[in-house]
Amino acid sequence: MKTIKLEQVEHNKKIGKDCPYYEPNVKEDCLLELDGEIVGFYIRDVKEYSERLSLLIAVANKEFRSDNVPKTKMDRSNVLAIQQKNPGMTRSQARELGTSQMSSILGSIPPKPQFKRNYATISSVHKEKKAQTFIKAMWGACLEAEQIVKQLTPHLYERQIELFEDVKDEWKFGTMYTGSISNFNISAPFHRDTGNIKGTVNIILTKRNNANGGCLNVPDYNVTFEQADNSMLVYPAWKNVHGVTPIKPIADDGYRNSLIFYPLKAFKGI
Repeated sequence: MKTIKLEQVEHNKKIGKDCPYYEPNVKEDCLLELDGEIVGFYIRDVKEYSERLSLLIAVANKEFRSDNVPKTKMDRSNVLAIQQKNPGMTRSQARELGTSQMSSILGSIPPKPQFKRNYATISSVHKEKKAQTFIKAMWGACLEAEQIVKQLTPHLYERQIELFEDVKDEWKFGTMYTGSISNFNISAPFHRDTGNIKGTVNIILTKRNNANGGCLNVPDYNVTFEQADNSMLVYPAWKNVHGVTPIKPIADDGYRNSLIFYPLKAFKGI
């Protein structure tokens, strides 16, 4: 596997701004090196490393897209842009014309004092009987993906396991994560995962069909990961501003779904 050296560049991208379209410039399997250390990697097709993981994310993706999994629907720039171009059109009408955007969270939910909930809890999706196949597939995918992290970057795996020593098992999703989110057709604006434990890495698995865009851009290093169907990206999302390029379905069944595993610092020591 080749190594790509990440180098800091100047840019004017700001948190909260939409990520524009960039042509992917990372399309092949590679390790990511920063300041002499490997900080992550990209795999174009996980089946080359684990057929089991490939099967698990196929099941998770299928279940997510069914009516078995509770989802939060979102109105992002796509729907709002349609309304702006069609004065008088309701949000419901614009949503019918726009790209369907949904998400679902599994695992641990941190305290949210601003919503008068001062305690941690587990996602309500876990209580849904119809969602159990999805949950089991996501849990299995997390464990299987962790093993690829261990295989390709043992130092990252060992560091994250060590950073999780004060996270109770009840808050873990897999071995070294606290939760997951499935983002369906969501082009996330520029942001940084400030809630993550410093020194850790996220795992991003991608399923897509008949859709362009939806690639992760990291402006600090001028890199855009292709995030092909069945790909896996391991990256320290706490470290840099990043965003997702616009997703453009090219057929009625077009979509891009990212299955993300993350480690929240809110669960250390509680």
